[in-house]
Amino acid sequence: MKILFISVISLVLSLLAPTKPETAATTSIPVCGMKGMDQFVDAPGFLAFHESPLPLHYVSKAGEMTTFSTPDGKKANAFLLKSAKPSDKWLFVYQEWWGLNDHIKKEAETYYNDLKNVNVIAIDMYDGKVATDPAEAGKLMQGADKARLGAIMKGAIALAGPKAEIASVGWCFGGGLSLQSALLEGKQAKGCVMYYGFPEMDVEKLKTLDTDVLGLFGSQDGYISPKVVAQFEENMKKAGEKIEVKMYDAVHGFANPSNPKYDKAAAADAYSRSLTYLKDRLKA
Repeated sequence: MKILFISVISLVLSLLAPTKPETAATTSIPVCGMKGMDQFVDAPGFLAFHESPLPLHYVSKAGEMTTFSTPDGKKANAFLLKSAKPSDKWLFVYQEWWGLNDHIKKEAETYYNDLKNVNVIAIDMYDGKVATDPAEAGKLMQGADKARLGAIMKGAIALAGPKAEIASVGWCFGGGLSLQSALLEGKQAKGCVMYYGFPEMDVEKLKTLDTDVLGLFGSQDGYISPKVVAQFEENMKKAGEKIEVKMYDAVHGFANPSNPKYDKAAAADAYSRSLTYLKDRLKA
């Protein structure tokens, strides 16, 4: 199961990360020798583990949907909460495999209200598609194109502008995207929070990070296992990068209220840690 999971998340890992200005070349990540994400999506037990998200109709008090251009000549969607005061501080919020649903919008607005004077943007990585059951979510993740994911991230960075200071946060599928986003942001990257997302393992790519990382993981996670996390920490050390890891006695997806094994205490502590981290990285 773990190998199959790595096969899928290789879609995230294979995004091209930018190099620092003094580095000329970029490299792509091999697909771990696996055939692709079909094996993972169809693996026995995986879909059953992710029960359908609880129904939620969320009406925002401050945010609205917007569109922005992407470097592949298309448009992308996002839920944008603009700072009440003009600000170059930005938080990029990355969805789970369900898509940009109301749960993610609510989480984005929670960060917006607590951070204050920070633009918060929850980026739609599925171009308008949202899943309501695991089989549908599997198909969307299965159909996600790595080039398109990279283009959407780059478009969001361009939307924020060249003076923007950017931090990111994401869960599961979005946890991996949060790290890839930080790589693409270059020197604009000021913070990166990963909730149980599969990490970048290429040491040379990690060397191009211009921010530290806060990783929030579950010790009972059968996918992003403690062994995977330990290897990530070792690779960050080899790359000369800083990472703080908090390991909870919880399962994968412990911070998602729709998860039948949602851990309220762990989720509250993880949010508090992420908020403290983001406030420090995005302070005026």
